[in-house]
Amino acid sequence: MSGDPSFEIPVHPESDYSDGGITRTGGTVFSLTPEDGTVGDRLDRVIARERYTAGDWFDLPSPVYLVHDRELGTVFRVVGYDDRVELHVTTTTESRGLRAFYDALDEESSVPWSVEREAVES
Repeated sequence: MSGDPSFEIPVHPESDYSDGGITRTGGTVFSLTPEDGTVGDRLDRVIARERYTAGDWFDLPSPVYLVHDRELGTVFRVVGYDDRVELHVTTTTESRGLRAFYDALDEESSVPWSVEREAVES
């Protein structure tokens, strides 16, 4: 459909493995916001689907998941807030995986979602 959001990734993050650690610069983030302004348990229902392997290993104010889409073989980070879900592109993230995650959130909702993309060059 022509009104569907695009999940084209203009910038993947770059990784630098010097100095005994890893530093990432640049990247793309998609912010998904439901029309009713409340994410609620929609994110939890999507993360729990058989298709995804997800881990939330951090004690942070908002859940941060590293998500692996088993069907497409792509990985991305997901951050859940009360009013939006952010999809953070990793070095190997594919657009179709982000699109599938968006479609799953949309299936769990009775309201439309808006999508904003922010890209930062390295």
